[in-house]
Amino acid sequence: MASSTKLHSFCSLAMAALFLYSASVQLNDPDWYFWLPLYSGACIVNLLNCIISSKPIKNLAEATLFLGNFLFIKVVVEDFRSGISGFWSLNLSERVTREKIGSGLVIISMALQLLRSNSPQVSVIKHRIKFPRYIDYGSESFE
Repeated sequence: MASSTKLHSFCSLAMAALFLYSASVQLNDPDWYFWLPLYSGACIVNLLNCIISSKPIKNLAEATLFLGNFLFIKVVVEDFRSGISGFWSLNLSERVTREKIGSGLVIISMALQLLRSNSPQVSVIKHRIKFPRYIDYGSESFE
């Protein structure tokens, strides 16, 4: 994984806090058993990915991305069948709209974490200023 930057770490911690809050309020949801693992997995991936990089974290990110896609499709189909709100609706008083936004954020976050973990490591090389040791005058060099 590429070396962590301060901005990446800050964004990962902010998303981890958001997903932790989302997981904590799922207990009164009728289908909490779907959403609690989704938000908990996203929280763990965002939290650990800014600290360490390992194969199990990448596997958890892939599983969370799969679950996020599944739940996004589930909510869109449920919304389409019931006609509760439109696909682009931002009416947050509706449960399906909140779940679409939440699963969409998980999908985006996991896709970005996986893209970052697959990118080649970029090394920053500091160039040193080199001063000449001798000077060439014309066609002859004097040492």
